[in-house]
Amino acid sequence: MNDAEDSARAQEILSDLRHSIDNLDAILVHTLAERFKCTQEVGRLKVTFGLPPADPARETRQIARLEKLAEDAGLDPVFAKKFLRFIVDEVIRHHQQMQD
Repeated sequence: MNDAEDSARAQEILSDLRHSIDNLDAILVHTLAERFKCTQEVGRLKVTFGLPPADPARETRQIARLEKLAEDAGLDPVFAKKFLRFIVDEVIRHHQQMQD
Protein backbone atom coordinates (compact mmCIF):
# COMPACT_ATOMS: atom_id res chain seq x y z
CA MET A 1 0.00 0.00 0.00
CA ASN A 2 1.10 3.54 -0.62
CA ASP A 3 0.64 6.57 1.59
CA ALA A 4 -2.55 7.64 -0.17
CA GLU A 5 -4.10 4.20 0.28
CA ASP A 6 -3.01 4.11 3.93
CA SER A 7 -4.51 7.53 4.52
CA ALA A 8 -7.77 6.58 2.81
CA ARG A 9 -8.00 3.40 4.90
CA ALA A 10 -7.27 5.34 8.08
CA GLN A 11 -10.03 7.81 7.21
CA GLU A 12 -12.46 4.94 6.60
CA ILE A 13 -11.62 3.35 9.96
CA LEU A 14 -11.87 6.74 11.67
CA SER A 15 -15.29 7.32 10.12
CA ASP A 16 -16.52 3.90 11.25
CA LEU A 17 -15.27 4.48 14.79
CA ARG A 18 -16.86 7.93 14.95
CA HIS A 19 -20.15 6.46 13.73
CA SER A 20 -20.00 3.90 16.55
CA ILE A 21 -19.21 6.66 19.06
CA ASP A 22 -22.18 8.69 17.81
CA ASN A 23 -24.46 5.68 18.27
CA LEU A 24 -23.11 5.05 21.77
CA ASP A 25 -23.60 8.72 22.68
CA ALA A 26 -27.24 8.44 21.61
CA ILE A 27 -27.64 5.33 23.76
CA LEU A 28 -26.11 7.15 26.74
CA VAL A 29 -28.47 10.11 26.35
CA HIS A 30 -31.55 7.91 26.05
CA THR A 31 -30.42 5.75 28.97
CA LEU A 32 -29.86 8.82 31.15
CA ALA A 33 -33.30 10.13 30.18
CA GLU A 34 -34.89 6.84 31.27
CA ARG A 35 -32.89 6.87 34.49
CA PHE A 36 -34.03 10.38 35.31
CA LYS A 37 -37.66 9.41 34.65
CA CYS A 38 -37.26 6.73 37.33
CA THR A 39 -35.54 9.08 39.75
CA GLN A 40 -38.32 11.64 39.27
CA GLU A 41 -40.77 8.97 40.42
CA VAL A 42 -38.53 8.29 43.40
CA GLY A 43 -38.53 12.01 44.17
CA ARG A 44 -42.33 12.14 44.06
CA LEU A 45 -42.54 9.20 46.46
CA LYS A 46 -40.07 10.87 48.80
CA VAL A 47 -42.17 14.03 48.83
CA THR A 48 -45.37 12.07 49.38
CA PHE A 49 -43.96 10.10 52.30
CA GLY A 50 -41.77 12.82 53.78
CA LEU A 51 -38.51 11.04 53.06
CA PRO A 52 -35.23 12.95 52.78
CA PRO A 53 -33.99 13.84 49.29
CA ALA A 54 -30.70 11.98 49.80
CA ASP A 55 -29.98 8.42 50.92
CA PRO A 56 -26.25 8.35 51.75
CA ALA A 57 -26.21 4.61 52.51
CA ARG A 58 -27.70 3.77 49.12
CA GLU A 59 -25.38 6.22 47.39
CA THR A 60 -22.37 4.51 48.99
CA ARG A 61 -23.61 1.08 47.89
CA GLN A 62 -24.33 2.30 44.37
CA ILE A 63 -20.93 3.92 43.97
CA ALA A 64 -19.19 0.75 45.17
CA ARG A 65 -21.34 -1.31 42.81
CA LEU A 66 -20.54 0.94 39.86
CA GLU A 67 -16.82 0.89 40.65
CA LYS A 68 -16.92 -2.93 40.55
CA LEU A 69 -18.88 -2.91 37.28
CA ALA A 70 -16.36 -0.46 35.83
CA GLU A 71 -13.43 -2.62 36.86
CA ASP A 72 -15.10 -5.70 35.35
CA ALA A 73 -15.72 -3.77 32.11
CA GLY A 74 -12.18 -2.41 31.88
CA LEU A 75 -13.32 1.16 32.60
CA ASP A 76 -11.39 3.40 34.97
CA PRO A 77 -13.26 3.05 38.31
CA VAL A 78 -12.22 6.56 39.35
CA PHE A 79 -13.92 7.94 36.24
CA ALA A 80 -16.98 5.77 36.88
CA LYS A 81 -17.19 7.04 40.46
CA LYS A 82 -16.98 10.68 39.32
CA PHE A 83 -19.62 10.04 36.67
CA LEU A 84 -22.06 8.45 39.13
CA ARG A 85 -21.37 11.12 41.75
CA PHE A 86 -22.31 13.77 39.19
CA ILE A 87 -25.55 11.96 38.36
CA VAL A 88 -26.46 11.32 42.01
CA ASP A 89 -25.79 14.95 42.91
CA GLU A 90 -28.08 16.07 40.09
CA VAL A 91 -30.82 13.68 41.23
CA ILE A 92 -30.56 14.96 44.81
CA ARG A 93 -30.77 18.54 43.53
CA HIS A 94 -33.98 17.64 41.68
CA HIS A 95 -35.39 15.90 44.77
CA GLN A 96 -34.59 18.96 46.90
CA GLN A 97 -36.38 21.18 44.39
CA MET A 98 -39.44 18.92 44.55
CA GLN A 99 -39.56 19.34 48.32
CA ASP A 100 -39.39 23.15 48.22
